[in-house]
Amino acid sequence: MKQDQLFLTGVERHFGDDEIIVSKTDTKGRITYANDVFLRVAGYREKDILGQPHSIIRHPDMPRCVFALLWDTISKGREIFAYVINRSANGDHYWVLANVTPTFGPNGNIVGYHSNRRVPRREAVEQVIPLYADLRAEEERERNRKDGMARSTQKLGNLLGQAGIDYDQFVFTL
Repeated sequence: MKQDQLFLTGVERHFGDDEIIVSKTDTKGRITYANDVFLRVAGYREKDILGQPHSIIRHPDMPRCVFALLWDTISKGREIFAYVINRSANGDHYWVLANVTPTFGPNGNIVGYHSNRRVPRREAVEQVIPLYADLRAEEERERNRKDGMARSTQKLGNLLGQAGIDYDQFVFTL
């Protein structure tokens, strides 16, 4: 079953302000580590999540263009901050403020990625929800997924360009 066809409950999960969701992946995005907070909030057991693509928690309301921006940024060796809606194993969802960084090996090459996720400010989430819905609508306007993502990427780029900021700066203005 495709990820965007999975059951959704409409129920939002929460975690503590003092908790951090942590996961690590290899360079292909397969999960190599998940802390207890990740396992509890996402609703997975460690044995079931290790080796799985991180996209297993992708919520269909999350714009693909934001993930493309994220992957483009971290694959170039830079960190990124992003608001992300994730999907739990049972179809619930949860919002995070993610900080994703590359992990470098002794030779300076990227060997994986590390993500710390904190509880986002609710006011920021309320501002992101309509933007992400608009970006997803752009993605759905095209039959071809690549064309749809190009369309939403252009829209996001135009919005950021008009504001004279990059995505990280946008995240911190919310």
